[in-house]
Amino acid sequence: MRTLLAGLMIAAATAAHAHDFQIGGVTIDHPWARATAPAAQAGAAYFVLTTEAEAPDLLVTASTPVAERVELHTHMMDGGIMRMRQVEAIEVAPGTPTVLEPGGLHVMLMGLQGPLVEGETFPLTLVFETAGEVTVDVMVQSITTGGPAEDHEGHSQHLN
Repeated sequence: MRTLLAGLMIAAATAAHAHDFQIGGVTIDHPWARATAPAAQAGAAYFVLTTEAEAPDLLVTASTPVAERVELHTHMMDGGIMRMRQVEAIEVAPGTPTVLEPGGLHVMLMGLQGPLVEGETFPLTLVFETAGEVTVDVMVQSITTGGPAEDHEGHSQHLN
């Protein structure tokens, strides 16, 4: 029984740790996305970026086979209304985690090839200015995970 319990604990720890990715001095912690409705045309990916390098790095682009287009986004107040805006890059500063989360910075997935289904994963390739390119596995979680639901489907609030 002890052997079985120890094995399960090691497997759980390995699975949790396996959801972190590294390239150069950058760590990508727990990439995840919310499940989407079957007809949804957009979704988002979230994670935490940290770097042990002495100088900051930049996340400059991303891509995935599950979407026609991928953009880096943030939310900002505009005339008292929270709006999404595309950003050219996302800075990863030494000593300060860069959190991509609902209502803040995120990776926008547009033109989804199909729904993001809870329990599944999909590849997301991230390109950093200094650290280089890494492909991470994004875990699709419940639509209610990580905070209040957001309107990524209609994109009616998106300004260019």
